[in-house]
Amino acid sequence: MTRHSRELSRTGVYHIMLRGNERKNIYLDDEDKQRFLEDIEHKHKDKDFSIYAYCLMDNHAYLLINTKNQDLASIMKSIAVRYATYYNWKHSRVGHVFQDRFKSEPIEDDQYLLAAVRYIHNNPVKAMMVKKPADYKWSSYLDYFRPPQYILLDIGFVLGMIADDRKSALREFERFSLDLDDACFIDYDNETFIRTADEGREYLLNYLRTQGWKIDQIKQDKQLRTEIINHLRTNTRLSQRIIAKLLGVDKSVVEKVRQIKNGQ
Repeated sequence: MTRHSRELSRTGVYHIMLRGNERKNIYLDDEDKQRFLEDIEHKHKDKDFSIYAYCLMDNHAYLLINTKNQDLASIMKSIAVRYATYYNWKHSRVGHVFQDRFKSEPIEDDQYLLAAVRYIHNNPVKAMMVKKPADYKWSSYLDYFRPPQYILLDIGFVLGMIADDRKSALREFERFSLDLDDACFIDYDNETFIRTADEGREYLLNYLRTQGWKIDQIKQDKQLRTEIINHLRTNTRLSQRIIAKLLGVDKSVVEKVRQIKNGQ
């Protein structure tokens, strides 16, 4: 397949997504996530760039980066290679950790930059992992309200776009972050749809936790089971077979719910 040339940003700002090879997890524990951030910090020591926002999910990562006229591909390759070397050593494995090519989208104006910050910080919310951005540990959201852990994180630039007074800027930043919209960035949403059994299991457990339900209730409560099956069919791309396996029911149960939903 022919690769398309990467679209360059006039501002030097890019929305980046790094994804695990074959959609596999790239972080298996908190230590892995911490190491990835440290590797970005390490690269920052010899390359002048800034990060406006980040979010580390289990099998992908989002970054909003200002390259400051540095070569984007060089920055990302160095970070990925350094982390992959650590990851393979720690987990006694070989092979690719990341999908071959990271995705990037140029950010050309202030409004789009702010929307990208909001989108990145709300990824765990959309994945049903938490109810609000402040509840998620592995994003830069909380760093906007406390001294940042990493010198490369430039929260002052973003807050300065909102208001001159820091207190007012933080108040508006919090309001803005919770005021979700339907903005889509490149094809991130399509790329991160839940498709595999492992992704589905994580998604299901997170969804049940946010709703206060337990997985044992699914077999006992038909109405609840129907609601969950409808939710999985609407919000993921899991097959009927995988949904049935995750819920511990026969595939025919999932098929019947689909028929009821479609009025068949």
